[in-house]
Amino acid sequence: MPGDERDRFRPVGVALAAGLWLWAGGVRADGSAMPVAELNAVAVTGRLFGETASASAGTVYSEQFQFRPLARPAELLEVVPGLVATQHSGEGKANQYFLRGFNLDHGTDFAFSVDDVPVNLPSHAHGQGYADLNFMIPELVDRIDYRKGPYYAQYGDFATAGAADIRYKDTLEQPFVQAAGGSSGYARLVAAGASPAAGGRLLYGVEGLHYDGPFDRAGNFNKGSGVLRFSAADAGKSYYVEAMAYQAHWDASDQVPRRAVQQGLISAYGCIDCSDAGSTYRYSLAGGFSRSLGSGTLSAAAYAVRYHLNLYSDFTYYLHQDNAAALGIRLDPARPSDQIEQLDTRGVYGGRLAWRQPLRLGGLAASYEAGLQLRDDAVSPSSLYDTQDRARRYTVVDDRVDEFAAAPYLQTAVRWNRWLRSEAGLRYDFVHAGVSANIAGNGGGATRALASPKLSLVAGPFARTELFLNLGRGFHSNDARGATETLTPRSLEQPQAGARAQPAALLAAARGADLGLRSAWLPHAELALSWFVLDLDSELTLDGDNGTTGVGGATRRQGLEASLLWRPLRHVVVDADYAYSHARYRQPLSVAGPAYQANAGGDHVAESPTSVAGLGLTYQSPAGWDAAVRLRYFAPRPLVEDNSVASSATRLVNASLGWNPAPRLRLSLQGTNLLDSRDHDIDYFYASRLRNEPAGGVNDIHFHPVDPIAGRVLLCYSY
Repeated sequence: MPGDERDRFRPVGVALAAGLWLWAGGVRADGSAMPVAELNAVAVTGRLFGETASASAGTVYSEQFQFRPLARPAELLEVVPGLVATQHSGEGKANQYFLRGFNLDHGTDFAFSVDDVPVNLPSHAHGQGYADLNFMIPELVDRIDYRKGPYYAQYGDFATAGAADIRYKDTLEQPFVQAAGGSSGYARLVAAGASPAAGGRLLYGVEGLHYDGPFDRAGNFNKGSGVLRFSAADAGKSYYVEAMAYQAHWDASDQVPRRAVQQGLISAYGCIDCSDAGSTYRYSLAGGFSRSLGSGTLSAAAYAVRYHLNLYSDFTYYLHQDNAAALGIRLDPARPSDQIEQLDTRGVYGGRLAWRQPLRLGGLAASYEAGLQLRDDAVSPSSLYDTQDRARRYTVVDDRVDEFAAAPYLQTAVRWNRWLRSEAGLRYDFVHAGVSANIAGNGGGATRALASPKLSLVAGPFARTELFLNLGRGFHSNDARGATETLTPRSLEQPQAGARAQPAALLAAARGADLGLRSAWLPHAELALSWFVLDLDSELTLDGDNGTTGVGGATRRQGLEASLLWRPLRHVVVDADYAYSHARYRQPLSVAGPAYQANAGGDHVAESPTSVAGLGLTYQSPAGWDAAVRLRYFAPRPLVEDNSVASSATRLVNASLGWNPAPRLRLSLQGTNLLDSRDHDIDYFYASRLRNEPAGGVNDIHFHPVDPIAGRVLLCYSY
């Protein structure tokens, strides 16, 4: 094994060795299983048996992550084994996600929802499937249901690599007020509670946050979030109504070129274009019900969302300054000129209807679910402008998009005998998009339909072990404008008259397979292992940074995943996960991708993750204090298709310590990046230009550093 590969696997060996040592010292002498009462619903070993159809699906409850230190709300999603949430810009921008060999960008191939409301946004000004989770209030999250792979008929667009449903609590044991302060101007106030109302429960929560961050230019991130949720349940029926609100604005420090830091022009926490910024809001209203009718259950949900993002970014600085004259743009030559403004305002409306029914098939126990999902995104506008110092200089794209999707589905489950059960499903997605474009010839309509069969086989349990086989077809949608585009937009990057463009497919199909096991054979532990392969027909996506369709071919991703949830001692929980993925184009590229024009080609999928490892330890003392520590390792990734340039590895250690000095009072200390790592949140490789550099710019690694060591103090009062 080459040396760099050994380095990638070394943290896994350390984690496994530590786990075996702890297991040897933590098992009861008589080998008996711990009673469920002792587990306090944190790690109920084996509770997923008979409940899931895959080793790579599961549910994580709030008891499992309540002590986990979080630098950002979206890091809560790292409870999904193998998923990484990182950031390359200001704190208000959607996080960047990695999973199963995908650089998911901001959500292209992983579907997020919060209380039945989808978060991913198609045909978004910044990137397809943009999923901003900054509106979440982590203290109010009850559980996260996750599924990986395209094997579930209830999930369609953006769920190629998987999906996560985030569920808020219906009630709280006690209302609380929590204040927090810490490094780099961090200040946060949260208040939440629940009370009886109209025969149900009314949950409320508000959050205010300010954070400057460690960068030379203060991030000035200010956000406010709120939720109001009414829910009620009695025999055979339940329903809820929920309203959410979120607003934020920030100044951004995007990734910086490595050479600028090495030459001493800026620090690693500096900026080249210091006028980048953003603002956003999201308001939603949703409701749903579930009711037993005879032996079946009818459920439905509906939602309406109003959303806005205004984002200023400059990734190449002076690279396209000389092209301004061709567009008739006057620029200040002393200041970076390549800034863009991306504007997205939309309404999102949709809902679902489902009927679940148990039945007998020739004496076999079975059930089915039939459903219909509807969604409409009315985007007005989705725009791109060339700007300097946030002043608009040229309109590149100014489009209106209406994208409608409908998907009926059917999922059946049959228990064939004591040790074999199956789930089979079929989903039919219909998508129609209408585009009104500022460039003549780029508007029009596009329609596509796709049938997606699903099949899962589950054998067991044998010695408290189940075996899984999953097969399925899925897809992700491409930006609707890429499906109607015939001319490339003019911009600072492309000042010439619009060249002919080949419209992209509206839907890109994927086929996947998983083989896995879930076992509770080891005392007080639950182990999940899976091998997966996923073929994607096309990596075509619309590049929101220049308004053009990026070129990508068919790809194959395959890999191994392992996760362990283990309770070696009564008050100790260990969680560990490791994921390795191998992402390649099925045919080597004959030319380089846009990020690396000098490359002759290759078969690596640039930015695809290779190895991800996580190890967490939580201790909850009966004396009223608790402690948690977590290590995350993110291995080097290829940054270009021939793997001649790779990212650096990232190692982070976060920890928390809590104490209850009085029955209603809790004091917590949180530390992030405790080893003060100088690693990078993310790396890219592309050409940019600094002042006095050649007109064609310089290919270089551009990185966003992790925040340095930081501490926070939290004081929570329950009443």
